[in-house]
Amino acid sequence: MGYAGQRTDGLAIASLVIGIISIVCSIVCLGIVLGPTAAIMGFISRQRISTSGGALGGGTLALVGLILGIIGFVAGVGAFFGYIYLGSLNNTVASPTP
Repeated sequence: MGYAGQRTDGLAIASLVIGIISIVCSIVCLGIVLGPTAAIMGFISRQRISTSGGALGGGTLALVGLILGIIGFVAGVGAFFGYIYLGSLNNTVASPTP
């Protein structure tokens, strides 16, 4: 008989993928939505892995997805406020003087 290996939690993989996408899409402020999604999925996946008794693996994937989600969220918020700041600079420069 063969030994069945640990299977990787699918939520950990999804957290990693969405965390990467949240960083890439933070330029268009999608990191604000995708970042917390990745972080929550990574957190839930780490809980599931720790309570599985060794049946589930992928704790590192879940942790990296959680961290990337947080970074994507912060980058998305930074991009949002950066666009607001640049928009205010453009409005003050372009306004006509009487």
